[in-house]
Amino acid sequence: MDFELLKNAIADLEDEKAYELVNEVMADGGTQVEAALKACQEGMDIVGKRFEAQEYFVADLIFAGEIMSKAMEILKPALAAKRGDQVSSKMILCTVEGDLHDIGKNIVKSILEATGFEVLDLGIDVPADVIVKTAKEQGIKIIALSGVLTLAIDSMKKTVDAFAAAGMRDSVKIIIGGAPVTEDICRHVGADAWAINPQDTAQICRKWASGE
Repeated sequence: MDFELLKNAIADLEDEKAYELVNEVMADGGTQVEAALKACQEGMDIVGKRFEAQEYFVADLIFAGEIMSKAMEILKPALAAKRGDQVSSKMILCTVEGDLHDIGKNIVKSILEATGFEVLDLGIDVPADVIVKTAKEQGIKIIALSGVLTLAIDSMKKTVDAFAAAGMRDSVKIIIGGAPVTEDICRHVGADAWAINPQDTAQICRKWASGE
């Protein structure tokens, strides 16, 4: 299969074409599912760049997220088979307090679920104490914090500090992501890792889940 076609279908927001192609991937049981996942992610990267260049608008981003989510649902059985007997891991995902953006979060959620995570999505504008309380009550060890606004950086740091104050910092892994996030921001916040795309987020969280 020419995965450039799938990448371009996602990038050009050609939903029916994208679904047709991922269904083709699944026709033989999904032996090339990982290549398809990579092509979808590359297509989403192009969508993001077109949005930054003001070629796409918010409605286009939302539509692209919907296409990606549905594509992941189609590919999910093959991705699950690739994982074999790996135990599904539960994790928390949310947009931090003061930030109402959820497009990126929802795309990340689709990728995480497709790669085997049970994602507890707390939504948007989530206070630090709610995240800590949920993690404590449900014994969740992996936390993914999303934010698009600059003010999200302070909320991310507040959340990391709240885990420390609760005596839980050493027992959880925290990854942050979103437009303002960089390696320097990650150090400032005190998170364990940062990512700029859903694929990297899933890869890092999968390593954590497997004890690496």
